[in-house]
Amino acid sequence: MPRLPRNATLVLLSSLIVIVAGWALLKHRKPPPPAADHPRLAAGVAMQDVVFFSQSLRRNMQYRVFLPQAARHNKLPVVYLLHGGGGGFRDWSNDSDVAHFALEGLVLVMPEGGYSYYTNAAQREQDRFEDYIMVDLQAEVERRFQVRDDRGGRTIAGVSMGGFGAIKLALHHPEQFAFAGALSPAIDAPRRRFSWRRIDQSRHFQEIFGPDDSAIRHDNDPFVLVRGADAAKIPYFYMTCGKQEGLLAPVREFSALLDPYHIAHEFHAVPGGHDWNQWNGELPGLFDSLVRHMDLANSALK
Repeated sequence: MPRLPRNATLVLLSSLIVIVAGWALLKHRKPPPPAADHPRLAAGVAMQDVVFFSQSLRRNMQYRVFLPQAARHNKLPVVYLLHGGGGGFRDWSNDSDVAHFALEGLVLVMPEGGYSYYTNAAQREQDRFEDYIMVDLQAEVERRFQVRDDRGGRTIAGVSMGGFGAIKLALHHPEQFAFAGALSPAIDAPRRRFSWRRIDQSRHFQEIFGPDDSAIRHDNDPFVLVRGADAAKIPYFYMTCGKQEGLLAPVREFSALLDPYHIAHEFHAVPGGHDWNQWNGELPGLFDSLVRHMDLANSALK
């Protein structure tokens, strides 16, 4: 066997030393600290973090709750708040002033949703996020907290990916919600075709929604679902989008599509971009519409 030149041997040894040293550093490196948790609390509002086992996901999941501290004799309406892509269950509490709205007699539930689009993934059997929200989480919340379990006392809202989730879940399960709110919803996600320029997103969307033009894509596409919906059963839709957002055009298109199908809704194009500064400013309008369109009979709000 021919011997390596001296220079090549030195290069090889140096490379091995670097690899071994790097492996040692990785082995003994401490895990990164958890992201800072800085909830924006409100006087008179209690916060609870809960971990429970989801049968649909076959793992433990977390959610955060804001609820009024004052004793209540009646069950309260519940609002499910869905976070956006790349975020987590702490986003609503850390990046907005949503806690104040619990003082109106509402229980605010903020679940962990991963990067799931709140959908039963086409190619990941273990990621049945729609079932997790609609079956496991609802049962868990209604067992643990004094919340209403009827359609008139249950609403859902979200930002970005969570806005898509709120609209899609309301279309799939109209009997479950009186109201669905969406701030800057990524409403066109299932319509985004495979792109080499956005290879990571395209692969992720294929895992969730399946290949372009597949049946599961259509079954999770709000633009398709609206065409087969019964307008009398669909909850009221409330949508906003920033005028500086790339999502403005598809959200405006979706809002216009609701008119010929006589689906009750409102849409507001507002100043701002795709961020919590804009979304936080839209919360008063969102919750004003939410409360007006809920069935508040026999609730603590009356």
